[in-house]
Amino acid sequence: NIKAVATAGNHSLALQSDGRIVGWGRNNFGQLGRGHVTFREPLSAPVQNLTEVVAIAAGPDYSVALKSDGTAWGWGRNDAGQLGNGATTTTQITPVQVSGLTGVITISVGPYHSLALKSDGTVWGWGYNSLRQLGDGTNTQRLTPIQVKGVNGNSFLNEIVAVAAGEQYSLALKSDGTVWGWGRNDFKQLGVEDDGRGIKEFPIQIPGLTGIKAISAGSNNSIALKSDGTVWGWGIDIISQINGMPGIPVTLPLKIFGL
Repeated sequence: NIKAVATAGNHSLALQSDGRIVGWGRNNFGQLGRGHVTFREPLSAPVQNLTEVVAIAAGPDYSVALKSDGTAWGWGRNDAGQLGNGATTTTQITPVQVSGLTGVITISVGPYHSLALKSDGTVWGWGYNSLRQLGDGTNTQRLTPIQVKGVNGNSFLNEIVAVAAGEQYSLALKSDGTVWGWGRNDFKQLGVEDDGRGIKEFPIQIPGLTGIKAISAGSNNSIALKSDGTVWGWGIDIISQINGMPGIPVTLPLKIFGL
């Protein structure tokens, strides 16, 4: 009866068809949502006090879930505000609601920041923000969701259909099939040359990408799936993910061979 799974460095989650979540693995920050902290839990058990879940995401030592009513909930580690539950950075051993966020249709989590896509096509983020991964033009840690701004900080990003949170950077897919990114860019994760700072504080368009229908953000590289079934990648190729060129930064997106 499992309909979705999510894994992080040390713990795993599974979403059941009845809208409940079970988890196993490390629980040193309460990331399994069982109401207590333990080093590890080898057997699956339910997350407490959470039902009607439609999507799940797992980050390092914390977890986030989306309910059918459009609210987001988080539990586990919270030292960077990655649970978004207000003016606190306290670890949460059972789910708490992300503050002031409704109408959510998609969630994604990175190591210390989280993203939510709302039904109106806007993107919101919370948590760690040292490399501008929240796209609000600041490097201020956010304990509650903040809306991602538009190009050059004008207005706000809109017409988004998918989001992906990487390691201190973020990606968004627009309805026209283009991909946009912001935050960390030291290894060309955003598909453009570094300007000496390794940071883009506002969304920029990833060059040369059209017809995209899915995106994924990792530690130092990014992947996109096109509507023609081809896969494209950019960033540093530390373990030969992109065309077998280990250690070589790929700035402009390249088609991955054999897919």
